[in-house]
Amino acid sequence: MESNSELFARVNHALEDIRPHLAVDGGNIELLEITADNFVRIKWLGNCEFCSMSAMTMKAGVEQAIRSRVPEINGVEAVNGVISFE
Repeated sequence: MESNSELFARVNHALEDIRPHLAVDGGNIELLEITADNFVRIKWLGNCEFCSMSAMTMKAGVEQAIRSRVPEINGVEAVNGVISFE
């Protein structure tokens, strides 16, 4: 069985693919936690926090990147903005 720290590392690694795209617009993303029921909680940083495109970025970028590499994740929630559950 995989530990929470290993799962956290895998999700954080998946976010590394997204971070350069966010940085172009002065933003970033922070992985806060993975809940017991495998939902990822993130925090938008920089310009991403107030971006009107954050919902699209969450669905088409962040959630897709995480779930393609870590399929056991059930969804992604931004604590300071958009929530996306499947």
